[in-house]
Amino acid sequence: MKIEPAQPSRVASLHLHPAEPGAPLQAVELIQLVEAKGIEGDQRYYDRRSRETSQPSRRQVSLMEREQIDEHASGLGLAGIPPGAVRANIETVGIDLVALVGCEIQIGEAILFLNAPRDPCAKMDAICNGLRERMLHARQGAMAEVRRSGQVRVGDPIRLRPRL
Repeated sequence: MKIEPAQPSRVASLHLHPAEPGAPLQAVELIQLVEAKGIEGDQRYYDRRSRETSQPSRRQVSLMEREQIDEHASGLGLAGIPPGAVRANIETVGIDLVALVGCEIQIGEAILFLNAPRDPCAKMDAICNGLRERMLHARQGAMAEVRRSGQVRVGDPIRLRPRL
């Protein structure tokens, strides 16, 4: 019996938040991540600062696994949820993001620090009633901060960085 290698972790799709709140995300093939700022051109997270400390926000990039999105769709009786609909900047395959909170990953040229699980908002129930509830409890992807600038493309591999 031949055992197939596990699918390598990679970027499935990339999305930018538009200027108009609530409008659909824009699918792109390439993003530029900027250290301590986020995704150049992203209207929601780029170069945000904490109101309390004036330090860069730690919510610079949102990520979610396509496998998790597909599981939610199946559990809700949907044929699927289109890329970008769950409002994540980077959709991935082959990686458990929530399990890696507290770790660094390299995607393309950039390095991200996964700092917290995503907090699903009420917009998830606009996709399908009950989606927000399903996304709670470590089934919602992760938020990250950019530790090293660089370009990220659809299809780029995702690698776990060694802990120092």
